[in-house]
Amino acid sequence: MKTALTTLASLLLAATAQAQPKLPGPNFPTYNSVADVQTRCDAGLKGAKQRVTQLEKRKVDAGWLAALDDLTVYFEDHQYPNDFILNVHPVKAIRDAAQACSLRWADFSSSLGQNEKLFRALQKAPKKDGIDAEFVRLASGQFEDTGVALPKAKRERAKQILDKLTELDQQFNKNIRDAGTRVAFTEAELKGVPASVWEKAKRDEQGRIVLGVDYPSYVPVMRSAESEAARQRMWLAKTNEGGQPNLDLLAQIVTLRGEYAKLFGFDNYVDFNLRRRMAKDGATATKFLDSVTGAVNAREKTELQELRAAKAQHVGTALDATTVQRWDATFYGERLKREKFSVDQNAFRPYFPPQASLEFSMKIIEQLMGVKYQRVDNTLWHDEVQTYVVSDAASGQPIAQMYVDLYPRDGKYNHAAVWPLRGSATRAGRTPAAALVVNFDRQGLTLDEVETLLHELGHAVHVNLSKTRYAATAGTAVMHDFVEAPSQMLEDWVYDKNVLKLMQAVCADCKPVPDAMVAQAQAAKHYGKGGQFGRQHLYASYDITLHQQAKPEPLPLWAKMEGATPLGHVKDTKFPAGFAHIAGGYGAGYYGYLWSLVVAMDLRTAFEKDKLGADAGKRYRDAVLGQGAQKPAPELVKDFLGRESNSQAFFEYLKK
Repeated sequence: MKTALTTLASLLLAATAQAQPKLPGPNFPTYNSVADVQTRCDAGLKGAKQRVTQLEKRKVDAGWLAALDDLTVYFEDHQYPNDFILNVHPVKAIRDAAQACSLRWADFSSSLGQNEKLFRALQKAPKKDGIDAEFVRLASGQFEDTGVALPKAKRERAKQILDKLTELDQQFNKNIRDAGTRVAFTEAELKGVPASVWEKAKRDEQGRIVLGVDYPSYVPVMRSAESEAARQRMWLAKTNEGGQPNLDLLAQIVTLRGEYAKLFGFDNYVDFNLRRRMAKDGATATKFLDSVTGAVNAREKTELQELRAAKAQHVGTALDATTVQRWDATFYGERLKREKFSVDQNAFRPYFPPQASLEFSMKIIEQLMGVKYQRVDNTLWHDEVQTYVVSDAASGQPIAQMYVDLYPRDGKYNHAAVWPLRGSATRAGRTPAAALVVNFDRQGLTLDEVETLLHELGHAVHVNLSKTRYAATAGTAVMHDFVEAPSQMLEDWVYDKNVLKLMQAVCADCKPVPDAMVAQAQAAKHYGKGGQFGRQHLYASYDITLHQQAKPEPLPLWAKMEGATPLGHVKDTKFPAGFAHIAGGYGAGYYGYLWSLVVAMDLRTAFEKDKLGADAGKRYRDAVLGQGAQKPAPELVKDFLGRESNSQAFFEYLKK
């Protein structure tokens, strides 16, 4: 017979179980072995081929567009998990097997994109409204970009190039991911670096501290190491990631893209790639970049003089005999911020424990956009990965799920990114899912890192709050030079004192960040703007110029362009070897970061009075995030702001 106490305990356990929501969609599949990857791959591709055959035979009727979108749904369920797991799984053999499978999927996808039967049917498919019309327009563009309308010989070559580009991009990333780059330091060389960064690190046979080039190791060394030699070694190791093999791969990638564009009658890949984006062509993107450099060029030179003076004072050399090196910029920039604004990024770490910072970031979204995040128990690719159910706060209805992978480990993707694993499709009651991957210090986050977390969460929110009819137009399927805007918009929230007070709502034991520190950080964020935007301009200009070269030479071009900047180029360094963005989806499109930032700052104007304003948040959720790519990006912005977008807020920011 149960006692009253055991009965009460049972009731409490039952209540807890009821309080934990179920996943609104299927769970992410487990990958326990190489055989598991291969079995899933074989079955997935077999099913995909069957579905294409069925669609080819289907009558083109009112349900045909939904049937085409069912292919996207199938790919999301069978291909996307495989393509994601190769970036995060802790077992190298499983990552390698997933990469091999990914190439098979790429081969299938390029063939599908050239399927003339489906393309002709798409043109005949009935369209009941503007959403259908936009879906047809976007899908037609994808078929055309894959080469469906090319003559047979050109079509075959287009497929060969697409498949090879996928292979080269994956190898480029694998070379970085699996490199396991390590740098050894004496304790004396790490003077100034917080002990939490290195005291538990492994030691080599000589007793030196061995650190990787992951961000929790790299950033503190570059910011804080008093030893210039230590900073130099760390900077060189990171800058040369990928090495000569990746330079060779990048040259092949850009050459093949140029050949691909010529198959379609374009002189260069830039104009081919941008013709369906907000910028429309390379000339417009270049003109935009020129307007940015004109606004920051003088500022960048002034900042360099201040860095020289700071270094001269620190090391005791004459100003005219002092040279600021690439590995000095972050270190002396931080010293100047401390002197001018009393801001030390490492001082923020005690206020932002990683888990509490994640919950704080989600709390912002909850209050702003009318949703609720609830963590649920789940088994995923690593024990530390977390699962959240996202629900609509008003109805309590679960609407999405999100996976979060917070900490660095060997073989894991070593930057910060979000993978849209599943898109919304209201026609089928399908809920979206996103995976947020970052590499944070377990001891706490700097304010800059909280900003990064909000940026990436912004991408996840874009996926999770999408409410589109078709999966193919869901979430981040928007124009590529708009895709960063929803995430960049949120970065500014970390400098708002009222927003930061939400930390206590999720972490009662966390000390509130002093208002004075926030005010100082707010003032300091404007310092170094010349160098920051000058660097972004260099990346974007290099990307465009490289893709316009008749015979791409990644390193000589980089050395020339970087050499023309105030800080110059360091001989024998190989930055493009680690520039994974342009080896992949941002190739001939890196300008989109700055372009999106202009839009993001315009979007922020709707939240000027209240960063947590629920009314503006709901309008934003409905008019922008919820629409995905159901409308072109300029229309989304106009619907939300009630006017055409402009660059006024961005250029005013550059002047501050």
